[in-house]
Amino acid sequence: MLEPRDVKSIEDAKKIVEERGLSYVKVGVFDNDGVMVGKYVSKEKFFASLDGNYAMCSMVLGSDTSDNLYDNVSYTGWHKGYPDSELRIIPESCRDIPMEGNMLLFNSEFVGEAADVSAQGMLKRIIKRAEDMGFDVYSAIEYEFFLFDETPESVRSKNYKNLNNFTQDNFTMSILRSTVHGDFYQKILDMAEKMDFPLEGLHAETGPGVLEVALAVDKAEAMAEKAALFKTFMKVLAQNNNMMATFMAKWSEEVSGQSGHIHNSLRYRDGSGSAFYDASKPYYMSDTMRHFVAGQQRFLPEFTALIAPTINSYSRLVPGFWAPTEATWGVENRTTALRVIPGSEKSQRVEFRIGSADSNPYLSLAAAIGAGLYGIEQKLEPGEMTTGNAYDKEQPDALKLPGSLWEAAQRLKSSDAAKELFGNNFVEHFAASREWEEREFRRHVTDWELQRYFEII
Repeated sequence: MLEPRDVKSIEDAKKIVEERGLSYVKVGVFDNDGVMVGKYVSKEKFFASLDGNYAMCSMVLGSDTSDNLYDNVSYTGWHKGYPDSELRIIPESCRDIPMEGNMLLFNSEFVGEAADVSAQGMLKRIIKRAEDMGFDVYSAIEYEFFLFDETPESVRSKNYKNLNNFTQDNFTMSILRSTVHGDFYQKILDMAEKMDFPLEGLHAETGPGVLEVALAVDKAEAMAEKAALFKTFMKVLAQNNNMMATFMAKWSEEVSGQSGHIHNSLRYRDGSGSAFYDASKPYYMSDTMRHFVAGQQRFLPEFTALIAPTINSYSRLVPGFWAPTEATWGVENRTTALRVIPGSEKSQRVEFRIGSADSNPYLSLAAAIGAGLYGIEQKLEPGEMTTGNAYDKEQPDALKLPGSLWEAAQRLKSSDAAKELFGNNFVEHFAASREWEEREFRRHVTDWELQRYFEII
């Protein structure tokens, strides 16, 4: 009997479905916001799709997270009649869904014209660039997320206020918390193992009901899929246990934001080892690593929309909340945007600390890696290393990050480096989708505005 993670081909995919006697399987794909969409399909439809691809309405790439249709993109829309987008099922993505008994899940990727404007297509483009340069990219992502003793019905009835946190107070890395709630922690660990996005670590973080996970390192494209699956099924697991998980960058002004830090390293494809490690250099930073960090520093302000993709993202990017506001770098410095972590030949890496939990891992990885590769190609040199508290030091204007989603979208769509790395079609489409998001926000009146202006103005 085949196991899901042993599936490597179309023939294997068909075989495991037959062995399990399944009449239906679940297929999905991640949209540009990192939301997994999909459906159950019959065995016959699934086999036909494996042999010749399948289609989904292009609305998936032409609407926001509330299913509102973009009015400012050229790829799809009323002007084109919302035709189908073509997708390919990825046989080797086969996984069990522990919550659904014997059910199997297969991930997909957009192909053809749709690939040019999709997050998965963009990351594949960057991975191919790295391979052509002689590198394999290895990545790991850490997520912080809040848990609540709430349901989708209760949070709406409360208008998302006065919610009951899973735990109380700030008990970072508490053994008390992980032991008292060990049954649920174990459910998370078990799910991660069974669905093949294993965790290197799981612990309580700072804040009421906050957990942090570190996904075990893997090649970058596999890490993007694993991170996106973890976010999706962590929410499923929570709701199955009468709880809710949120990956918003900042759900309350009273608590810290939620990060999605990215660790990256390069290894030579010829098997000769780390491209980042040189024992003869300061902090063991090879010339290649130095150029990589320089590229990340130089283009981080232009690529911020890919890493901080929501209105809410910018509520987190304020001084003093463990989130950087400028494209600084330092060695083992958690106040900088880029944290060089000296280590062994196997562990030498750079942590990309601007990432937030709400980002699409396909996009944030592509941005972090693409900027670094561009730095290597251009042989860029990083600015002065930051020591001490980066928040207390004045930085050049060129290093300042955008302060809003609108500004970030403008920086992205005017970036020549972004167009070269990610393609004109993607940059145009994604920047327009972020402009749409900001326009939607401006249509609404917030509680803050009412409290600020209702009576006194």
